[in-house]
Amino acid sequence: MSFKLYFKYGVMGCSKTAQALMAKFNYEQQGYNVLLVKPQIDNRDDHGGKAVIKSRIGLEAEAYAFTSKESLIKIFKKNNKKEKVGVIICDECQFCTPRQIEELKELTEFVPVLCYGLKTDFRTKLFAGSKRLVEIADSLTELKAICECGRKASINARFKNGKLVLSGAVVDIGGDEKYRAMCYDCFAKLKKEAEKEQQKALKLKEKEQ
Repeated sequence: MSFKLYFKYGVMGCSKTAQALMAKFNYEQQGYNVLLVKPQIDNRDDHGGKAVIKSRIGLEAEAYAFTSKESLIKIFKKNNKKEKVGVIICDECQFCTPRQIEELKELTEFVPVLCYGLKTDFRTKLFAGSKRLVEIADSLTELKAICECGRKASINARFKNGKLVLSGAVVDIGGDEKYRAMCYDCFAKLKKEAEKEQQKALKLKEKEQ
């Protein structure tokens, strides 16, 4: 009997982490040992030398933070020797490498695997880890969030000094101070305005030269 690989995704602020921690609690209530993990690159809530997964509503738990070079199969086997693992829950799974996602799929031979994370980056393009999950996960579930206009949010828009950012590093760890969940219409409107400002700045620079 094999289990399933679940991908539960949504924009920032849709309660992904809270739901991951509630799933952990529910499994533990039923007597399961939960292997809670996250990519090491997301260290916003770590403290005291410990890796922590924390939600906006205050729920938090210690987790194992892995690097992009680590094998999740080896991590599972090591923990399984100490105490039999009943389920794997991975938060911020968009930062996993495609190979690590494939390893999580392989581990469904032994336990269910629940992945929570973003599907797309601020450019509206799939993260590498999320792309692989979309391709091979057994179950895809969108966790809903609302844009300030009232429509469903689907974009993780990045801002700097109150202005929409259209380019830059794909990974830029942050929270509400950098990102805002928006519907595509609101995003497209701001994007158009930002592109006009860029063109004006470019023309001004050309004149000065």
